[in-house]
Amino acid sequence: MTKQVQQLDRVIIRFAGDSGDGMQLTGDRFTAETAQFGNDLSTLPNFPAEIRAPAGTLPGVSSFQLHFADHDILTPGDAPNVLVAMNPAALKANLADLPRGADIIANIDEFTKRNLVKVGYAGNPIEDDSLAEWRLHAVPLTSLTVRALEGFDISKKDAERAKNMFALGLLSWLYSRPTEGTIAFLEAKFARKPEIAKANIAAFQAGWNYGETTESFSTSYEIKPATLRPGTYRNISGNQALAYGLIAASVQARLPLFLGSYPITPASDILHELSRHKHFGIRTFQAEDEIAGVAAALGAAFGGSLGVTTTSGPGVALKAETVGLAVTTELPLIVVDVQRAGPSTGMPTKTEQTDLLMAMFGRNGESPVPVFAPATPSDCFTMAVEAARIAVKYRTPVMLLSDGYLANGSEPWRIPEIDELPDISVRFTTAPNGDDGTMYLPYLRDPATLARPWAVPGTPGLEHRIGGIEKADGSGNISYNPNNHDRMVRLRQAKIDGIDVPPLEVDDPDGDARVLVLGWGSTYGPIAAAVRRVRKDGGKVAQAHLRHLNPLPANTCEVLRSYDKVLLPEINLGQLAMLLRARFLVDVITYNQVRGLPFKAAELAAVIQDVIDSD
Repeated sequence: MTKQVQQLDRVIIRFAGDSGDGMQLTGDRFTAETAQFGNDLSTLPNFPAEIRAPAGTLPGVSSFQLHFADHDILTPGDAPNVLVAMNPAALKANLADLPRGADIIANIDEFTKRNLVKVGYAGNPIEDDSLAEWRLHAVPLTSLTVRALEGFDISKKDAERAKNMFALGLLSWLYSRPTEGTIAFLEAKFARKPEIAKANIAAFQAGWNYGETTESFSTSYEIKPATLRPGTYRNISGNQALAYGLIAASVQARLPLFLGSYPITPASDILHELSRHKHFGIRTFQAEDEIAGVAAALGAAFGGSLGVTTTSGPGVALKAETVGLAVTTELPLIVVDVQRAGPSTGMPTKTEQTDLLMAMFGRNGESPVPVFAPATPSDCFTMAVEAARIAVKYRTPVMLLSDGYLANGSEPWRIPEIDELPDISVRFTTAPNGDDGTMYLPYLRDPATLARPWAVPGTPGLEHRIGGIEKADGSGNISYNPNNHDRMVRLRQAKIDGIDVPPLEVDDPDGDARVLVLGWGSTYGPIAAAVRRVRKDGGKVAQAHLRHLNPLPANTCEVLRSYDKVLLPEINLGQLAMLLRARFLVDVITYNQVRGLPFKAAELAAVIQDVIDSD
């Protein structure tokens, strides 16, 4: 049977199943092969917070969405073209997102009466024509997998577990993905269990062969590689990129990296990744709690290391006092907040931008710190290096606001050349700096940066006090003098205000747009995709994106006042909007959704068009 091959410019696939069905692994492998093939891509893993929700229930559904194309893309896509549903719960949880005419590949073996009742289906949707508006492919994935593995010395349970590899093989055939990388991955992953490795490879190949031979699929699809800037690329998640950025910063600063951290979703992978790279002189310390983690990192900074702590919103709340200590001792410390849905425990595996005000003001006293936010998963690398540059240059703690969407999502990343990285090497003070040549003044400031000296403990003649009580200007002695306190408060604020950050860039192709869409952090992709849509339909709109939130770029006010209307979408209830209104008296238009999910490009395009039309 000769099958047609149809060319597509892009496709969005969502793998969905029970949290024990291996959907994240399946999605990761499909993504890896897609990246190897050379497509541009963006991913959105979505999984439950429970360690193991009851099997076959809606709370236990785990999914992985992948958008890949032959051109530059910006988001994981608004709605999937293909849904792989491993059970009724996966179908029910995701069907509302599926546009009419899209493909559904359903594992009919799991559509038993018991499983249907679990999720509230009165009848079987595979059989009752309720899915007539979609292209349904009913495939007995489980039984086909078990049959393909009959000759292997494994249990039936282990054979059934391999159904995700069968599904991966089928989708790999359907979209012309390479297979060699997955086979090598399975051989390495199960190197100590060769029979399991062979079984999973056989299931993967059986899925491919099923697509090739079955009459259920008469067409396969091909998406050509994207044209990307020359260089060496790899697929990378935000947490991986952030970890690699910290390693690069450590090398460029010529400082040992110390991470003091307590595991917390969705930041834990940074700890896991850094712990694999001890050969770079990296020390990772899994503390007993959040406070111990940041305190150890600050102690390491005092000792001359690049001190880092990683956490999410609940951990930032616990670390606040020690961050305040870093402010008053004026030591470089990087605090990474991978934001998640709150308050309290909230929805740990869902994303939000709701920690901005806490990062800005969530400490007692006047405690200013720089606040930065990466825009994309790969930008987490760049902003980690930037956070380190600012921390060591200005002797200050820095808050870096990633979020769950960036942390778990992935995209192609061009690996930078060494000479593209900034030199952020540090000069430690090694001799007395007082006028008489015998005294060390730990708070004698650099006139250009207002940064105080940094002396490694144990350096002869440079003994000095450190602690949380207010310091006397210059000498660093304990001081309760009112005028000195006022001066130190203003000096610390002036230091942050004077940090050198690049100007805010505006994308306004014709220069005649009257509406500006402003964003920060992970909203970059959806906003940029929405702006593209509006421009394609003839709308005139400008876009700007903030990665430096404190201090803001020097031209921020000028940019905001250059447009009749400024629209600011945020995944919170308007935190940056409040800051901009207070500082610049610009009445920005807000669009806010706090659903634990990133914006969709289509919804933002509609909002932008409404703002343009209301002009």
